[in-house]
Amino acid sequence: MDVISMARELGKAIQQDDRYTAYNLAKQANDNDQELQKLIGDFNITRMNINKEMSSENRDDERIKALDEELKSTYAKIMSNKNMIVFNSAQNGYEQMMNDINQIITMCANGEDPDTCEISHGCSGSCATCGGCH
Repeated sequence: MDVISMARELGKAIQQDDRYTAYNLAKQANDNDQELQKLIGDFNITRMNINKEMSSENRDDERIKALDEELKSTYAKIMSNKNMIVFNSAQNGYEQMMNDINQIITMCANGEDPDTCEISHGCSGSCATCGGCH
């Protein structure tokens, strides 16, 4: 089996992993949560309004402050939404799995033994064996 075929097999294994499934189900639940989608839309509009106000020649610092408070309030509502909480947890698990896979591939590409190379979940300070910053 060539390397590309093996990569495709790895892709299939990733898609069978519970972390992949949990992430996709949580993402779908977020997409279907109309209240959450409205909050995200409101957040984006408020953020655009802040940017617009900050770049205005007649900048109104009081309006910027009010918009910033609105932005923070909306963000807090988004992050406390039950579907978003589940999504963030699932996303963290999925990203950790992908980081672990990338670390192993990178270490092996740098000549380490595939059977014994150790995954690091902290920064050692050396980028040589790192799969990427978390």
